[in-house]
Amino acid sequence: MKSVLYAFFALFISFTVSADYSAHPSADAFVAKMVEKHGFSEAEIRDALSKAEKKDSILKAISRPAEKTLTWANYSKIFLTKKRIKNGHKFMATHAETLARAEEKYGVPKEIITAIIGVETRYGGNMGSFRVIDALATLGFDYEPRSKFFSKELEEMFLLAREQKFDPLKLKGSYAGAMGYGQFISSSYRHYAVDFDGDDVADILNNPIDAIGSVANYFKAHHWKTGRPVAAQVEFGDFDFQPFLQKKLKPKYSMTDLREKGFDQFQSVSDDEPTRVLSLQGNDGEEQWLAWHNFYVITRYNHSHLYAMAVYQLSEEFITEK
Repeated sequence: MKSVLYAFFALFISFTVSADYSAHPSADAFVAKMVEKHGFSEAEIRDALSKAEKKDSILKAISRPAEKTLTWANYSKIFLTKKRIKNGHKFMATHAETLARAEEKYGVPKEIITAIIGVETRYGGNMGSFRVIDALATLGFDYEPRSKFFSKELEEMFLLAREQKFDPLKLKGSYAGAMGYGQFISSSYRHYAVDFDGDDVADILNNPIDAIGSVANYFKAHHWKTGRPVAAQVEFGDFDFQPFLQKKLKPKYSMTDLREKGFDQFQSVSDDEPTRVLSLQGNDGEEQWLAWHNFYVITRYNHSHLYAMAVYQLSEEFITEK
């Protein structure tokens, strides 16, 4: 009986130590950076870290993202649903003036803005239930593959909380620490969130107007080209597209490269347009697509061609003149 009690207390102590991130081996260096670089008090950072909790569910979720485990056929079923399309039309009707203003100011189509918010949070219906500090501490201190990135985001979260007068223990978001209608990580919030309703607060957590402007601003900052194409499905026929397939998201070819090999479709697309060929496993078999510069810009939001395709195809459902 005594040995069982010792084992229980040992397990309890081990759990509480692992749950207290102020005692983590990496905590001292992190605290020192926040104090020396940003002027926080040591007590403030240590107190917040002591209340952060390690979440195994977060570690499991990040190890199996849908973008890396599903085919396009299965991935598309998540986002291209009748309900998400219907609610997207409602969102556009409700925020028609704001979307039009964002499109005019930033040059990003209202359909793309809406699709991003629809894919990310179902138009604000699901913005995440994890505490951001738990997500970023767990991934920053206990997820070796990307600990440097998430530790930096934890740093950015404390800066964001100070600037916006947020309580760092109350911020909620995704398992990766993304927040608000458009699911901005802390650094993106600080760099791209805008006050779009003129109240001197850039609130993408509760204010859809600011969220719309912020998503548009993000796309403009990542070089969205107004009026340029995004993607198109193609029937290659006898044209050998295999040499143009690539793993990297950024297009390495242009339309000229394809035309020099005999491809004669999409003549309205300029010769110098950056072009990537995609081959996706769809519901009816293999699909081939041409993806251009603006498609690549969508992948700056989430580094996945499946994600970008979901956003693009959802946005196409919102075009009324079809």
